[in-house]
Amino acid sequence: MNGPIRVLLVDDHALLRAGFRTILDTQPDITVVGEASSGAEAVAQASALHPDVITMDVQMPDMDGIEATRRIVADPEITAAIAIVTTFDRDDYLYQALDAGASGFLLKNAGAEDLIAAVRALAAGDGMLAPEVTRRVLARFAAAAPAQPIAAPSIESAAIPKLTLAEPLTEREAEVLTLLADARSNSEIARALFIGEATVKTHVSRILQKLGARDRVQAVVLAHRMGLA
Repeated sequence: MNGPIRVLLVDDHALLRAGFRTILDTQPDITVVGEASSGAEAVAQASALHPDVITMDVQMPDMDGIEATRRIVADPEITAAIAIVTTFDRDDYLYQALDAGASGFLLKNAGAEDLIAAVRALAAGDGMLAPEVTRRVLARFAAAAPAQPIAAPSIESAAIPKLTLAEPLTEREAEVLTLLADARSNSEIARALFIGEATVKTHVSRILQKLGARDRVQAVVLAHRMGLA
């Protein structure tokens, strides 16, 4: 990536946005380029600013974060990775966020180091596969459709690709995807398969291409749907 990671902060609480901005702006490789206090404003700002990463609250006026995520992801001109910011007390928000195309989750009580690491991970296309979130959410996501929608009837989402592959996964790629679905990091996958991390990255890139997935989180969702985990 050329230049610092560009971040858009979305939350209807100004104090939280100010806290996030203070933390992120201390990092030489991260810059906050904008803020939004509603879902509708987030969509407009994402289109105007083209950030690399968006931190997205769920409950906001005018338009909730789930619908805002869905609209941003559906816009081919916007390539930002979105992290849903949540208190994690509503599992249905998380299931719907995945379906809308979110690349990860961040707890509102996360520490400064967690926030910085999350932004860098999303900017690198790695998603956020923290075990305390994804192992709980993704296993249930694959088993059942999301609960009652929290927004108006949604447009058909292009966030989760169809399972028909133009090119099948190789045996090794299937092994890597299975380990991804278990929330393993690249280094953990490398150790488990006795290969180098660079090789793992190559396999992950190929997997994302074949699945038509935006990032590792969507690849994991598909792995669950395909019965690989």
